[in-house]
Amino acid sequence: MKTVAIDRSVTSFADCHDGAWFESLDLADADRILVGTGPGSFAGIRSAIAFAQGYALGRPGVEVLGIPSPAALAEPDVAQAVIGDARQGKFWLALLDGFKLVAPVFQVEAADLEKRVPRNMIVVSPDDARIGEKLRETFTDRYRGLAVPTAEGLLRAADRNPALCRPDPVPIYLNPAVRP
Repeated sequence: MKTVAIDRSVTSFADCHDGAWFESLDLADADRILVGTGPGSFAGIRSAIAFAQGYALGRPGVEVLGIPSPAALAEPDVAQAVIGDARQGKFWLALLDGFKLVAPVFQVEAADLEKRVPRNMIVVSPDDARIGEKLRETFTDRYRGLAVPTAEGLLRAADRNPALCRPDPVPIYLNPAVRP
Protein backbone atom coordinates (compact mmCIF):
# COMPACT_ATOMS: atom_id res chain seq x y z
CA MET A 1 0.00 0.00 0.00
CA LYS A 2 1.40 3.37 -0.98
CA THR A 3 0.65 6.20 1.42
CA VAL A 4 1.25 9.89 0.75
CA ALA A 5 1.26 12.35 3.64
CA ILE A 6 0.61 16.10 3.67
CA ASP A 7 1.13 18.45 6.60
CA ARG A 8 0.49 22.14 6.03
CA SER A 9 -0.15 23.14 9.66
CA VAL A 10 2.82 25.50 9.88
CA THR A 11 2.60 27.11 6.46
CA SER A 12 1.93 30.77 5.89
CA PHE A 13 -1.26 31.99 4.28
CA ALA A 14 0.69 33.15 1.19
CA ASP A 15 2.17 29.67 0.70
CA CYS A 16 -1.30 28.17 0.30
CA HIS A 17 -2.18 30.05 -2.84
CA ASP A 18 0.66 29.36 -5.26
CA GLY A 19 -0.06 25.63 -5.65
CA ALA A 20 3.61 24.67 -5.69
CA TRP A 21 3.31 22.57 -2.53
CA PHE A 22 1.22 19.84 -4.15
CA GLU A 23 3.29 19.67 -7.34
CA SER A 24 6.00 17.84 -5.38
CA LEU A 25 3.63 15.11 -4.15
CA ASP A 26 4.15 11.68 -5.72
CA LEU A 27 0.54 10.55 -5.96
CA ALA A 28 1.07 7.89 -8.63
CA ASP A 29 -0.42 4.63 -7.38
CA ALA A 30 -1.33 6.14 -4.00
CA ASP A 31 -3.85 4.09 -2.04
CA ARG A 32 -4.04 6.37 0.96
CA ILE A 33 -3.46 10.04 1.73
CA LEU A 34 -2.72 11.15 5.30
CA VAL A 35 -3.46 14.78 6.07
CA GLY A 36 -2.33 16.70 9.14
CA THR A 37 -5.42 18.18 10.78
CA GLY A 38 -3.63 20.77 12.90
CA PRO A 39 -3.93 22.75 14.97
CA GLY A 40 -2.10 25.44 13.08
CA SER A 41 -2.47 27.43 9.91
CA PHE A 42 -6.16 27.49 9.09
CA ALA A 43 -5.55 28.12 5.38
CA GLY A 44 -2.82 25.49 5.15
CA ILE A 45 -4.79 22.77 6.87
CA ARG A 46 -8.00 23.48 4.96
CA SER A 47 -6.23 23.57 1.59
CA ALA A 48 -4.44 20.26 2.27
CA ILE A 49 -7.66 18.51 3.34
CA ALA A 50 -9.58 19.93 0.37
CA PHE A 51 -6.84 18.87 -2.03
CA ALA A 52 -6.69 15.32 -0.63
CA GLN A 53 -10.46 14.90 -0.67
CA GLY A 54 -10.75 16.34 -4.17
CA TYR A 55 -7.98 14.10 -5.45
CA ALA A 56 -9.62 11.03 -3.90
CA LEU A 57 -12.97 11.85 -5.51
CA GLY A 58 -11.45 11.20 -8.93
CA ARG A 59 -9.57 8.09 -7.80
CA PRO A 60 -11.88 5.34 -6.51
CA GLY A 61 -10.26 3.38 -3.73
CA VAL A 62 -7.99 6.17 -2.50
CA GLU A 63 -8.59 6.62 1.22
CA VAL A 64 -8.12 10.00 2.93
CA LEU A 65 -7.31 9.97 6.63
CA GLY A 66 -6.68 12.79 9.08
CA ILE A 67 -4.06 12.71 11.81
CA PRO A 68 -3.31 15.43 14.37
CA SER A 69 -0.25 17.33 13.17
CA PRO A 70 1.58 17.18 16.55
CA ALA A 71 1.69 13.38 16.19
CA ALA A 72 4.32 13.96 13.49
CA LEU A 73 6.70 14.99 16.27
CA ALA A 74 6.27 11.80 18.29
CA GLU A 75 9.36 9.79 19.16
CA PRO A 76 9.58 6.28 20.57
CA ASP A 77 9.65 6.21 24.38
CA VAL A 78 9.60 10.02 24.67
CA ALA A 79 6.97 11.83 26.72
CA GLN A 80 6.51 15.30 25.31
CA ALA A 81 4.16 18.23 25.15
CA VAL A 82 3.80 20.01 21.83
CA ILE A 83 2.62 23.54 22.55
CA GLY A 84 1.42 26.12 20.05
CA ASP A 85 0.10 29.65 20.03
CA ALA A 86 -3.72 29.64 20.13
CA ARG A 87 -3.68 33.47 20.22
CA GLN A 88 -5.45 35.81 22.62
CA GLY A 89 -3.34 34.67 25.57
CA LYS A 90 -4.07 30.98 25.04
CA PHE A 91 -1.99 27.98 24.06
CA TRP A 92 -2.88 24.68 22.47
CA LEU A 93 -1.36 21.48 23.84
CA ALA A 94 -0.84 18.00 22.49
CA LEU A 95 0.48 15.56 25.08
CA LEU A 96 2.30 12.58 23.61
CA ASP A 97 3.65 9.46 25.25
CA GLY A 98 5.70 7.94 22.49
CA PHE A 99 3.29 7.54 19.58
CA LYS A 100 0.19 7.76 21.76
CA LEU A 101 -1.81 10.98 22.00
CA VAL A 102 -2.58 11.10 25.74
CA ALA A 103 -5.68 13.30 25.28
CA PRO A 104 -7.31 15.16 22.40
CA VAL A 105 -5.53 18.41 21.55
CA PHE A 106 -6.80 21.12 23.90
CA GLN A 107 -6.19 24.74 24.76
CA VAL A 108 -5.42 26.51 28.03
CA GLU A 109 -5.07 30.02 29.36
CA ALA A 110 -1.50 31.25 29.84
CA ALA A 111 -1.91 31.14 33.64
CA ASP A 112 -2.71 27.40 33.52
CA LEU A 113 -0.01 26.35 31.06
CA GLU A 114 2.60 25.00 33.47
CA LYS A 115 0.17 22.95 35.57
CA ARG A 116 -1.35 21.25 32.49
CA VAL A 117 1.96 19.78 31.31
CA PRO A 118 3.10 16.73 33.30
CA ARG A 119 6.55 17.16 34.86
CA ASN A 120 7.94 14.09 33.07
CA MET A 121 7.43 15.67 29.63
CA ILE A 122 9.83 17.64 27.52
CA VAL A 123 8.30 20.59 25.66
CA VAL A 124 8.62 21.56 21.98
CA SER A 125 6.78 24.07 19.80
CA PRO A 126 6.18 24.76 16.12
CA ASP A 127 5.57 28.40 17.19
CA ASP A 128 8.95 29.13 18.79
CA ALA A 129 9.24 32.53 17.10
CA ARG A 130 6.02 33.73 18.78
CA ILE A 131 5.94 31.89 22.11
CA GLY A 132 9.44 30.48 22.62
CA GLU A 133 10.37 33.09 25.21
CA LYS A 134 7.28 32.29 27.30
CA LEU A 135 7.97 28.55 27.02
CA ARG A 136 11.62 29.00 28.03
CA GLU A 137 10.53 31.01 31.08
CA THR A 138 7.85 28.51 32.06
CA PHE A 139 9.62 25.21 31.39
CA THR A 140 13.33 26.22 31.59
CA ASP A 141 15.50 23.21 30.72
CA ARG A 142 12.50 21.06 29.71
CA TYR A 143 11.87 23.35 26.71
CA ARG A 144 13.74 21.97 23.70
CA GLY A 145 12.74 24.67 21.22
CA LEU A 146 11.40 24.59 17.69
CA ALA A 147 9.93 21.37 16.32
CA VAL A 148 7.97 21.41 13.05
CA PRO A 149 5.55 18.68 11.95
CA THR A 150 6.44 17.08 8.61
CA ALA A 151 4.79 14.71 6.19
CA GLU A 152 7.46 12.12 7.00
CA GLY A 153 6.62 12.45 10.68
CA LEU A 154 2.93 11.85 9.93
CA LEU A 155 3.81 8.67 8.03
CA ARG A 156 5.96 7.44 10.92
CA ALA A 157 3.22 8.19 13.50
CA ALA A 158 0.51 6.50 11.42
CA ASP A 159 2.72 3.45 10.96
CA ARG A 160 3.52 3.20 14.69
CA ASN A 161 -0.04 3.94 15.86
CA PRO A 162 -2.78 3.54 13.22
CA ALA A 163 -5.40 4.52 15.84
CA LEU A 164 -4.25 8.14 15.37
CA CYS A 165 -5.78 8.15 11.87
CA ARG A 166 -9.40 9.17 11.33
CA PRO A 167 -11.54 8.90 8.18
CA ASP A 168 -13.21 12.04 6.83
CA PRO A 169 -10.62 14.48 8.18
CA VAL A 170 -11.63 17.85 9.56
CA PRO A 171 -9.36 20.53 10.99
CA ILE A 172 -8.90 20.62 14.74
CA TYR A 173 -10.92 23.63 15.83
CA LEU A 174 -9.98 24.94 19.25
CA ASN A 175 -12.84 27.44 19.39
CA PRO A 176 -16.38 27.40 18.05
CA ALA A 177 -17.01 29.22 14.79
CA VAL A 178 -17.68 32.92 15.15
CA ARG A 179 -21.22 33.83 14.16
CA PRO A 180 -22.25 37.37 13.25
